[in-house]
Amino acid sequence: MQFISAHSQSQTPQQIDRLTEAFKQADAIVIGAGAGLSTSAGLTYSGARFTQWFDDFERTYGIHDMYSGGFFPFNSLEEQWAYWSRFIYCNRYGCPVGAPYQTLYELVCDRDYFVLTTNVDHQFQRAGFEKVRLFYTQGDYGLWQCSKPCHLKTYDNRSAVYAMLESQGYVKDSDGVFGLPAGTTPAMEIPTDLVPHCPVCDRPFAMNLRADNTFIEDSGWHQAAQRWADFQQCHKNMRVLYLELGVGYNTPSIIKFPFWNDVRKNPKATYACVNLEESLAPTALEHQAILIDADIAATLSSLKRRLSPF
Repeated sequence: MQFISAHSQSQTPQQIDRLTEAFKQADAIVIGAGAGLSTSAGLTYSGARFTQWFDDFERTYGIHDMYSGGFFPFNSLEEQWAYWSRFIYCNRYGCPVGAPYQTLYELVCDRDYFVLTTNVDHQFQRAGFEKVRLFYTQGDYGLWQCSKPCHLKTYDNRSAVYAMLESQGYVKDSDGVFGLPAGTTPAMEIPTDLVPHCPVCDRPFAMNLRADNTFIEDSGWHQAAQRWADFQQCHKNMRVLYLELGVGYNTPSIIKFPFWNDVRKNPKATYACVNLEESLAPTALEHQAILIDADIAATLSSLKRRLSPF
């Protein structure tokens, strides 16, 4: 398959103008969001954010980013959940809603839209997107499941995560935000009685994240999948803008390839890809593709300014 890139089209401002027009003309907008959108929102897994929460784990085990730490073979469940409780909190409960998510919501809240995302940080829901217009395919940092699994149900983990943080020495401030009191060092283990277990079989809980064939697709997952299928069917011959934001090639079969296929089958559709260094489309979609190699947050802000009189 041959491809065109953002560099083979006109400059970014002209492409944003094209995106603005496509946005105006669209009967419906389908958003496909990958990790690059959250990165643009500042939710990075390394650097200052990592050091703030995991400096002790880095010094002890040589872990240099949150993602790698998620696969580290810790010595005990108590240590594993000390790590994961911090991970969950700083990426799901204790972080602000990112600016590009807020801008995106303002752009589509009064439009006919649907969101397909591999992101698991709950940013779309927290920004105000309607749950019935969301399909987050890969899980949620805020959910646990049986590690076997012995049954197909997920469990909210907020209160348990907060208890784990408190057991490590973290304290809520007046705004309800967890942090360490000055001069204190956090524990790197949680008490054994806080280790989460399945209420049915008593096996240890696991994150509800798609890593292998133990990932639970519960009833809510299947309902969302059906709503997405229904949306596709209802709009298959309409002017649909497929807006892909920060989607890479780790799981292209979930968003990227289906978007290309849907646009190829519908001459009224437009495919817009915003992604630093990875803004590509098949040559067959050359006349339907808008490719922007730029920061997502900046691009959405530019789009919002152009649409403000619309």
